[in-house]
Amino acid sequence: MGSDDENKETGQTSEAGGEKDEHHEPLTRHTSESSVYATEEEEDEYGAKIQLGPMCTIKEHLEKDKDDESLRKWKEQLLGSVDVNNIGEILEPEVNFTSLSIISPGRDDIVLPIPEDGKPQGLWFTLKEGSPYRLKFNFVVSNNIVSGLKYTNTVWKTAVKVDSSKEMLGTFSPQPEPYTHEMPEEVTPSGIFARGQYSARTKFLDDDNKCYLEINYTFDIRKDWA
Repeated sequence: MGSDDENKETGQTSEAGGEKDEHHEPLTRHTSESSVYATEEEEDEYGAKIQLGPMCTIKEHLEKDKDDESLRKWKEQLLGSVDVNNIGEILEPEVNFTSLSIISPGRDDIVLPIPEDGKPQGLWFTLKEGSPYRLKFNFVVSNNIVSGLKYTNTVWKTAVKVDSSKEMLGTFSPQPEPYTHEMPEEVTPSGIFARGQYSARTKFLDDDNKCYLEINYTFDIRKDWA
């Protein structure tokens, strides 16, 4: 959710599968601490619509290619203990995020309240410069399989976009227990030019660009923890 002062391009595979594709730009272009949100047009660098086939219910997924033994076993492994008779006819998946937190070694987790309107009041959190941290979140998938769930995050300072990142989380079947995902560790930049207030927009979307959670917020990078 924060930002980095070096360009990075790495790959990462989560427990459920998926790839990470990040691009970071330098943070040290402005010293002002004021911040505003950019327009949707400025942010939408990942918004290219992928043409997908029609959405299927879980029962329809199971019926497809049922004579293919390897594909059938893969589907059964993906679905696990899903009660197909209970939710097999529901088309639209649901993803509900139950918790978001920031983890930094040697400190208690920063648990972030998730506002209903997606707009936390005031500063959402503060990070210490030069500190390692990672984002952790829990979410519950219901109704149907969610395909290609991804995380996107864009950060601005003084209306200039200084950081953007995306991580593919994977495909998840519905289950009553929450999934837990931890983002790769990052380190906040340091120095006078990196300190100050930032605005950011975080989204969780699927392959159809359906957004399950969007949060617009501000955060600080300071010389010490708040």
